[in-house]
This record gives sequence, C-alpha cells and structure tokens, in this order.
Amino acid sequence: MTVTLDDAKAQLNLTTTDDDSLVTRLMSAAQSWLEAQLGYKLADKYPPTGSPDQTVPPALDHAILLMVGHWYANREASLIGVSGSELPLGVADIVNDYRNWSWGECTDA
Repeated sequence: MTVTLDDAKAQLNLTTTDDDSLVTRLMSAAQSWLEAQLGYKLADKYPPTGSPDQTVPPALDHAILLMVGHWYANREASLIGVSGSELPLGVADIVNDYRNWSWGECTDA
C-alpha cells in the first residue's frame, strides 16, 4: 500500500489501536478502487525505487485517504434520511488528473 496506517489514522484523527484492522482493510480497498479507476496499478507506474521521480504523487495518496475517511464514516452501503452529494474537488477530480485515458493496451512503463 502507498499510504501507511499512521497516515490513515492521522486523517481519521484516531489515537487508539481499536480500529487498526478495519482501517487497514479500508486502505487496501481504497487503493484497489483507485487503481481500477486509474486503469493501472500504482506499483507498476510508480515502483518503490526510492527515486523522487518515481514516487506516488501526493494527490493520489490523498485520494486514498479521502476514500478511507469516507468509508470509515459511512460503513453501510446506503444512508436513510440523508441527502448526499459529491464533494467538489474531491476524489473524482484527482482521479481524472492521473487516469490512463488510452483506449488500447497501456504501453507505459
């Protein structure tokens, strides 16, 4: 995963270990969801080589943290009696900036 448990707990303002397994599962799900939206695996496009030009852009890590926060706060598939709307400049906007828009097989290294 590209974000750490400490990153996610800071995003969620958690100071205990009570929900660590839940948060770890949400982190994995959020990264998997993001990669499906992007059309590539983060480790393929940004291999963990330690080189600054190969690191995952902070905006993509933030998108993962936004999804973790959303799923942590909204643990059910639907809400009753609440009007929901997408946040402006949220995850969809971040994804659009980094998405693979090609229609054929991706040949990016």
